[in-house]
Amino acid sequence: MSLPLGLVVLAGCSVVKDAPFVAAEVAPVTLDSNIAAKAKDVTVDTVVRAAASDGTIKAVELYYGEDPEKNAVKGTFSGTEWIAGELLEPAQTYHLSVTGENAEGKQDTLKRTFRTQALTLAQQTYPSVAPLQGETVGVGMPVIVKFDIPVDNKAIFERKMKVVSTPAVEGSWSWLNDREVHFRPKDHWPAGAKVRLTAAVNGLPAGKGVYGQQDQDISFTIGRSVVSTVDIARHTLSVKIDGKTERTFGVTTGKDGFITRSGIKVIMEKHNTLRMDAATTGIDEDDPEYYDLPDVKHAMRVTNSGEFIHAAPWSQSSQGLANVSHGCVGLSVGDANWFFSHSRRGDVVKFTGSSRGLEAQNGWTDWDVSYDEFKKGSAL
Repeated sequence: MSLPLGLVVLAGCSVVKDAPFVAAEVAPVTLDSNIAAKAKDVTVDTVVRAAASDGTIKAVELYYGEDPEKNAVKGTFSGTEWIAGELLEPAQTYHLSVTGENAEGKQDTLKRTFRTQALTLAQQTYPSVAPLQGETVGVGMPVIVKFDIPVDNKAIFERKMKVVSTPAVEGSWSWLNDREVHFRPKDHWPAGAKVRLTAAVNGLPAGKGVYGQQDQDISFTIGRSVVSTVDIARHTLSVKIDGKTERTFGVTTGKDGFITRSGIKVIMEKHNTLRMDAATTGIDEDDPEYYDLPDVKHAMRVTNSGEFIHAAPWSQSSQGLANVSHGCVGLSVGDANWFFSHSRRGDVVKFTGSSRGLEAQNGWTDWDVSYDEFKKGSAL
């Protein structure tokens, strides 16, 4: 059946209008932190973090106290997250401000104020370091870090202690005990090397409620190679500088009952003048072997137990011929002056020809064991 003409025309001229365009709504940036607002007793080993969703972080400010510049904590960005680059100080009020931005450029800011835990000195372990900042030392100088409070979590601390040298060398840390750790290279330091220690231990958990107290950043230089040899049986001290024998001296070392130890020792201290009192080595004043020398010249310590290399004018007639000392290496005043002026802390002195060995940790005995044995003391 055919449709009426009017209906056909009406159907052919109808128009369907498009729906109006509506832009998708852009979500606002959402900011968050792992630190709650007005948090108290935040542990000092907390790593402050901030994150953004539906946008990005544009700026972060974190500081403690009232000085945003002096006490600022720097951090790094990782995707949509900001991570603080250092741990926290105890008993401080911190201020955190995080600014984020969504896809339309609309910004929002998150603010946090929080307080860290208070710690007593007994809850903080402080690292003292040798060598000293800017010091020039010998090729056998170990890097020494001593803590005043024991460290149980040695691996955590060791991971944060880095030694970098130019030129680069292979080396390892080795813990002597809970309070002291040494670093030595596989072989002696290269003469002229530049070395830097960074110990980022502040806030690290040492165990038993104790935390690291302060970071250390120490740079030092290795001097020329001075490696000496004391032949106890032949009564000589020979000195090699940069591999060449420069001088050989007649000396006296320890007599029977006070035999000088064989082993690889390192010069630990230098004194232009030093009082030497036998009482410090356990000899009583009423003992016939007691001595008290107020002004020994050119004294260089090589063991904790009291062995020195020093001027001994009183034994000059025996130097090069016999061993008559209480364990020290005695030289004439002139020879001792030369050796003293050509030596540094960290220079190596090898002792041979004795039946008495060097005890572990009686001085800086890092070179008296193989590198493989030394590495066994690493917590890693």
